[in-house]
Amino acid sequence: MTDVRAFVTEHRADLLHDLDSWLRIPGISAQSAHHADVQRSAEWLAEAFRRTGFPTVEIWPTEGLPAVFAEWPAADDDAPVALVYGHHDVQPVDPIELWRTDPFDPTIDGDVLRARGASDDKGQLLFHLLGLRAHLAETGETSPAVTLKFLIEGEEESGSPNFEKLLSDRRARLDCDVVVITDTGMLAEDVPSAVTGMRGLVVGTVAFHGPDLDLHSGVFGGAVPNPATAIARLVAALHDEDGVVQVPDFYDDVRTLTETEQKLFAMVPFDEDAFLATSKSRALAGEGGYSTLERLGARPTAEVNGLGGGYQGDGGKTIVPSDAFAKLSFRLVADQNPSKIRAAVERFVGTHVPPGITHTIDWEGDGVAPCIVGIDTAAYGALSRAIGSAFDTEIVLPTREGGSGPEAAIQSALGAPLIFLGVGLPDDQIHAPNEKVTLSMLYKGAEATAHLWREIAALGRDGVRA
Repeated sequence: MTDVRAFVTEHRADLLHDLDSWLRIPGISAQSAHHADVQRSAEWLAEAFRRTGFPTVEIWPTEGLPAVFAEWPAADDDAPVALVYGHHDVQPVDPIELWRTDPFDPTIDGDVLRARGASDDKGQLLFHLLGLRAHLAETGETSPAVTLKFLIEGEEESGSPNFEKLLSDRRARLDCDVVVITDTGMLAEDVPSAVTGMRGLVVGTVAFHGPDLDLHSGVFGGAVPNPATAIARLVAALHDEDGVVQVPDFYDDVRTLTETEQKLFAMVPFDEDAFLATSKSRALAGEGGYSTLERLGARPTAEVNGLGGGYQGDGGKTIVPSDAFAKLSFRLVADQNPSKIRAAVERFVGTHVPPGITHTIDWEGDGVAPCIVGIDTAAYGALSRAIGSAFDTEIVLPTREGGSGPEAAIQSALGAPLIFLGVGLPDDQIHAPNEKVTLSMLYKGAEATAHLWREIAALGRDGVRA
């Protein structure tokens, strides 16, 4: 038998070698030119599972891009079954000129590895494979203490358009007692934490159409409606002066924070100056009456992602433009329903369309439901102990992730408790130029994984669901 930390330390080079190889595959799911690379990424991961020792490894096709499934049964048929979820596709790299290094030529500088996908999500998936090997070395067994299943999708960065169908079609193969999400992060290197919720998401583009062609502003300006002016008024009406979203019924189903939850948020160390530095911003903003962490994890938002219309070139062009648009996104929290929010936004937009303007709203899919998990479950307790063992502390703070993913769909389809084991950091610049991962966090993630399988096995199948 081998100590977990000693094994991880001795085999760090294995993780770095694999990560360097995988990160060189530009599996950008949002760009059709890279769809063949997403297929290559799936094939690389499948081979990595086989090299680790998984007896069952399959690439599952979808109507879009492939997912990878792997399974390794425990020797004990009554052992708990754990399913690990993540994704192998990556974000586009634009704007490429802002990268300090080639995004698909991994570069190590001290404790930092920089490349697209380093943190989101390839690094976080590979620490699981090292952690599993450490777990086997610690137990001296040839099979894990729990039956392990991995479901790694290839379209998460494109909104997971085919994932719910995949969950439905493969439901029997995915049956499990607990789901481990490994696509999140921690508050800081020295603040071990675990995500307990993910916000939902609704995204759409509002288009305003005025005259059927651009008009001379001297001849027609002031006499016909201007869609650019109208869209600007719509955007301005989204919030009041306190940052409160003005869409009627928007907050109807929002779950109010309990006193205990408020105290837990208050316990989380938060450095405003560091947050502003990470965000390259100069002031905090948002809904009044809530802390920044509460706004990020427990309150819904309305954001303007893009705004345009009319002439965009150099110099002036004096016109009344024919068209204008606003790209909007709404982050949702516990108990909010994407379809209800879409309907509320449609009503809101309809009341802000002046005479002479027509409008459309193009929604991107059906939206993503929010996800929240309890901190009083046996599974969360096992996770806390595992993270504590890796970080040499008993303090593991719960937090909520401001981003969105298919976690609620997984929760609904599989009916098993969710826990989140991720080691990304707020300054990893995921989805941005110069994405990076802190290598020491990956090593801690591998340790936590090894401890987690022992902790879950000790609970038993009935206990892990309690």
